[in-house]
Amino acid sequence: MSQVEQFLSAEEEQEIVNAILEAERNTSGEIRVHIEGNAKIDHFSRAQQVFHFLKMDNTKDENGVLLYVAVNDKKFVIYGDRGIDRAVPKGFWETTKDTISAHFKKGKFKEGIVEGVLMAGKELEAHFPWHHGDTNELSDAVSKG
Repeated sequence: MSQVEQFLSAEEEQEIVNAILEAERNTSGEIRVHIEGNAKIDHFSRAQQVFHFLKMDNTKDENGVLLYVAVNDKKFVIYGDRGIDRAVPKGFWETTKDTISAHFKKGKFKEGIVEGVLMAGKELEAHFPWHHGDTNELSDAVSKG
């Protein structure tokens, strides 16, 4: 079994999906989590590639957020689309990154991802509230590479 498969149990993965559903409940924003072994390029560039591959750059309001994790590299990136980057306060991603990092340093990967997803959801809700007729544009499943 690969480190990617061992990174989260099926139950932990479901808890992350539940956090995504909760985070997206009151926003038109879209949140995805992608986990893979290593990035062959710098992690930010790889997160951009995955963002595009998952079609997160096709959302109506450009308000997708990707939490990308490279397990073997022990690195992660929070990548937001143009709409969300214009809307969130300066330093928002750093605060979220610090929260996730604190959990990861303790080996609490699921907890870090869940808290990061919920923090992103709160910010999305503030800037991109859900309106009648909004649809879930992207899958909520954890993707793996």
